[in-house]
Amino acid sequence: MSDDSNRSPERFTIDVAQDVLDDLKSRLKATRFFDDLDNEEEYYGLSTAYLKPLVEYWADGFDWRGAEERLNGYSQFKVEIDGTPLHFIHERGKGRNPTPLLVLHGWPWPGEFSHPLIAPMTDPAAHGGDPADSFDVIMPTLPGFGWSTPVGRGDLNYWKIADILHTLMTEVLGYEKYGSPGSDYGALVNSALGHKYGDSIIGLHYGHDLPPGMFQHDRYWDLTGGEQIPADASPELRVDILKMHSTYASHVAVHMLDASTLSHGLHDSPIGMLAWLLQRWKKWSDKNGDFDAVFSRDFILAQATTFWVTQSIGSSIRMYRNTIRHPWTPLHGRQPMVEPPAGFTFLLGDVYPPGVRTVEERIAAFENGPTRSLFNVVNVNAHEKGGHFGHFENPEAFVGDVRETFRKLR
Repeated sequence: MSDDSNRSPERFTIDVAQDVLDDLKSRLKATRFFDDLDNEEEYYGLSTAYLKPLVEYWADGFDWRGAEERLNGYSQFKVEIDGTPLHFIHERGKGRNPTPLLVLHGWPWPGEFSHPLIAPMTDPAAHGGDPADSFDVIMPTLPGFGWSTPVGRGDLNYWKIADILHTLMTEVLGYEKYGSPGSDYGALVNSALGHKYGDSIIGLHYGHDLPPGMFQHDRYWDLTGGEQIPADASPELRVDILKMHSTYASHVAVHMLDASTLSHGLHDSPIGMLAWLLQRWKKWSDKNGDFDAVFSRDFILAQATTFWVTQSIGSSIRMYRNTIRHPWTPLHGRQPMVEPPAGFTFLLGDVYPPGVRTVEERIAAFENGPTRSLFNVVNVNAHEKGGHFGHFENPEAFVGDVRETFRKLR
């Protein structure tokens, strides 16, 4: 580890230069919209009919300075670790002996997607909880995403990020032990932390059961790994499997096979970048919910603007292919592979796993599934509300389950 690992964090305030915002506005106003024939029901993907009013509002109605003020309402810091800039929120818990908690986001949802967790985790008594369940919340923006830029290295992936975050927690912030909840890409970081640094981990909590080594197979671009729909699948299961493919397969394939090819367009075109991001946010959210009722246009555009002004869409996308170019290798053969005690929160609005209809079925799918033996499971819960973005779509469930997991470990 380089000497900069002991550098003190500096206070950080988001303050985007006005000329950057002016350039964004001029690009938006010059948008050439696609005719998008016969796509009213979004059979071909995100429609111009849905996208155009949002782009027009982004150009002429959206208040970035208001979003900036909201984002700056938290205690933010920036530090360089191993040559990599790292932005993080650090909010102290109000309980007697708060547990340090490293909260990890996924792709493409840094920033505000996880902010609803901060207040109830740091001050449970003010949110109907027990003061004994208080946490010090450390919420990094993963390197290569958002404010954790600009990066000067092209090799970042989940296990390299795990090394950086462990240094943040132990050497920079001085925590001897800590817990870590993570979802989506953050769950992969979680697993790498738990495998390598288990002695320093009080416990882990997952929104998605992703073990280290994911994607490291011959068909790494294929979410299914080449697995066919079973010939004896019921019509309902077949529909569910196809829906899962249509929801998650495209971004994995393109990010794995053409990360830079795609990034050239998204880096230069705000509407192109917004369309790519918004399709994930829309399709990955609660399949039983109303996307527009949960994700306001101001919230969506705050996240999109963050990606744009930090020029981080390309570096965030490259994380996928870097799981192949710089593969994870096990450091020990002990079982389970991820040794610290782990809890799980699953939401039924996600399209994965297919064939699940009830809370009981979701828990059973995990308990009887291929990943169960890789973790030291101490707590599993499932909830009806919410899709892929558990931190934002159902923060109450996530907070309650994290409290329950760590209560078992005190």
